[in-house]
Amino acid sequence: MEKDSACYGVVLVTASSKEEGEAIASALVDAQMAACVSLTPIHSFYTWQGEVHSDPEWQLMIKTDLTQFSTLEAKIGELHSYEVPEIIALPIVAGLQPYLNWISESLRDSP
Repeated sequence: MEKDSACYGVVLVTASSKEEGEAIASALVDAQMAACVSLTPIHSFYTWQGEVHSDPEWQLMIKTDLTQFSTLEAKIGELHSYEVPEIIALPIVAGLQPYLNWISESLRDSP
């Protein structure tokens, strides 16, 4: 049975280094919490503790089933070095059905 595209999403997470990003990505894919994680270098401007910062970071784009978000969020929190990591879920409102099916097939079933 095909799932509604609304249950699929992209979770955005920034990491302080390529190594940290790769460790998080590998752990999520190995645990079948993510079908795919894309990792790209970015440069972020943000305010933290009252000061403006400008730092290189690595952006993870995690393709997953958002019904499992709380489990994914907890795992990222265990692995992440930031005190307050970016963990933002964006729903996929439409997508190629075979790709969405692949996401579903790549993930472990919800407990």
